[in-house]
Amino acid sequence: MGVHFTVDARALGKSIISSASRQNSQSTVLNSLYIGRKPLKRRFEELKQEMVKDFLAHPVTKEIMSGPSASNVSGTLRGYGNLFSFIGFTKGSKPIQPIVDLLQQTHLNVTKIDRRGRITIRVTLPGRDDIFSVTPMPWATGLSWAQRIEQGMPGFGEYLNKRSISNSSRSSTGVQSKNDIREGGFSNTSYISSFIKKWQKKFSRMDKQ
Repeated sequence: MGVHFTVDARALGKSIISSASRQNSQSTVLNSLYIGRKPLKRRFEELKQEMVKDFLAHPVTKEIMSGPSASNVSGTLRGYGNLFSFIGFTKGSKPIQPIVDLLQQTHLNVTKIDRRGRITIRVTLPGRDDIFSVTPMPWATGLSWAQRIEQGMPGFGEYLNKRSISNSSRSSTGVQSKNDIREGGFSNTSYISSFIKKWQKKFSRMDKQ
């Protein structure tokens, strides 16, 4: 998934633009562009790292990264237990890492140089479906836990969170009861979809920041 913005690059000079066009050189152009007084590539890398930090600061992300003994800071489980054990991740696993890896692959490239010296830049970042594809439920193929955070997740009524570590479950603290032990359900919350929309907008306005 990509977003575009256009830079007026007449200040680069005709020789650089002409050379880049002939050689189809991405680096020649990208290394020569500035946003204000800051190199475009540096601003892009800064923005990408801001995006990763923003994702890591999300309550859902923080809760899952904290493992099977975390508290329910996201509020999705009404304060009971935690997402790591409720979803059933294996103790010691890092379900957030595949998402971070995708975000780190965000890149930019030149897609067009016109005769008036305007250069169109494309920023390619993962879409929500890309992220859903690398976040499978540990107990059900074809389902994404990241998507279910947004849409709702079954099983909360039978979810039992153990205070002590046990080897009787994947996560070591979460167990599914055979019967309902509480009323109410999972509280779905905004997560990947809104996050991607937010950063698409930020990258598309990168030349104005």
